[in-house]
Amino acid sequence: MAKVIISCAITGGIHTPSMSDYLPITPEEIAKESIDAAEAGAAIIHLHARDPIDGSPTPDPKVFMQFLPRIKQNTDAVVNITTGGGLNMTLEQRLEAPMLAKPEMCSLNMGSMNFNISPAAARVKTWKHAWEKPYLENTDNFIFRNTFKDIEGIVERLGKGHGTRFEFECYDIGHLYNLAYCLDRKIVEPPLFVQSIFGILGGIGAEPRNLMFAKETADRLFGDQYVWSVLAAGRNQMAFTTMAGINGGNVRVGLEDSLYIGKGQLAKSNAEQVAKIRRILEELSLEIATPQEAREILQLKGGDRVGF
Repeated sequence: MAKVIISCAITGGIHTPSMSDYLPITPEEIAKESIDAAEAGAAIIHLHARDPIDGSPTPDPKVFMQFLPRIKQNTDAVVNITTGGGLNMTLEQRLEAPMLAKPEMCSLNMGSMNFNISPAAARVKTWKHAWEKPYLENTDNFIFRNTFKDIEGIVERLGKGHGTRFEFECYDIGHLYNLAYCLDRKIVEPPLFVQSIFGILGGIGAEPRNLMFAKETADRLFGDQYVWSVLAAGRNQMAFTTMAGINGGNVRVGLEDSLYIGKGQLAKSNAEQVAKIRRILEELSLEIATPQEAREILQLKGGDRVGF
């Protein structure tokens, strides 16, 4: 079996500061969490930015540039910047930082979808900031836009323009077919790094048979032209990433995807989650890929060709 690539999504744009005191907010915290996650075994670091004052998601390239160079200087990890941003950002806002940074990788959502995280609001008793509660509650009327034209435009501007490759985020089986359409039209080029995502309300549910169906569908659509990875939201994170490793896949953990390390126990850091999944995979006799090995597997341009 090939070595397993561990990705770590450091802060995301879903969880809010009131949900966990350990969620990294400031550029200093995001940089430290990224460096520690890389040292724990993450080959790829997936990054969003936060307003350092109130913790709200921000597309501001100036904030990204406060932590990107520090991460590059202190690790060999592959830097993967979001093009999804945060809820309610325009497409142009979502692309501001990636276009400036020209990273080795970016995430790319493979379809428009209902993206409902409003139930999370009911679990928070005390709010730190006024923006948080409405940000979550209003998602019951929110559509996360990623049209075919949007997808092709992102690939044209970032992929063909700057040599960036993509983590194709597939929240449902239909997203795999969207990606296959793009492959058939030569909008995207193999090897495809396909991130199957489970457990977001609006996407495919976190059931083991869904994970296997997603892999079977990807195998049928892409054959040997793709590299498979899995993430699952919340309490399903470790179970699903373990299943992925057993079935020849790669894995993604991090506080973007789950705030917990075990039942009812908040993770104190991203590195804690990376260390746990690494320990599980190595106990199963699986080897963990280094950043350089991940670059070779995914045919990335190299950290010396980025814009930070």
